[in-house]
Amino acid sequence: MNRRITFYHAPNSRSGGTFALLEELGADYELQLLNLKAGESRLPDYRAINPMGKVPAIRHGDVLITEQPAVFLYLADLYPEAGLAPALDDPLRGAYLRWLVFYGTCFEPALVDRSLNREPAPPSTSPYGSWDDVINALQLQLARGPYMLGERFTAVDVLWGGALHWTTLFKLVPETPPLRAYIDRVIARPAMQRVAARDAEFIAQQAA
Repeated sequence: MNRRITFYHAPNSRSGGTFALLEELGADYELQLLNLKAGESRLPDYRAINPMGKVPAIRHGDVLITEQPAVFLYLADLYPEAGLAPALDDPLRGAYLRWLVFYGTCFEPALVDRSLNREPAPPSTSPYGSWDDVINALQLQLARGPYMLGERFTAVDVLWGGALHWTTLFKLVPETPPLRAYIDRVIARPAMQRVAARDAEFIAQQAA
């Protein structure tokens, strides 16, 4: 089976996590670079890929996937030999799915409200409850350490390590010692370092 992926990416965006995952997987991919500041993600050609005008997006043959957790699920299962996705019969599979989906359904909505100084919706309608609910659930899971699912490093950590790195830099998430230690473990990985270096080059090129 041809596993080559076309990957639509913009530096300094959410697609950095997918970039790191592709590197962690040792995936065969073609990079399609977008300049968000120039509005390239809002142009008709890219809107045909993702009508929302967002990154990441990936194409695998005739299959098109958007939304970061869906992209992670698809890629990690496409490259099972990398060991970043627990198999369907693995006891860790449930927690793996939970924390990939929790990112988009709870963490990001809570983070947006917090960054805009907005109160969450009433508990009966809020997708995440409260900011404290989200952070406490996350801290409790990380206490199982050293990774989100305990001893095993998975695609969940690629997603959360990168996201927490940026959100703590912008002071949106409190940088507790356990959280800092977790972030440092993840971003020190060679794949993460390679992506950070390449994105720095892309940013310089787009600014020129």
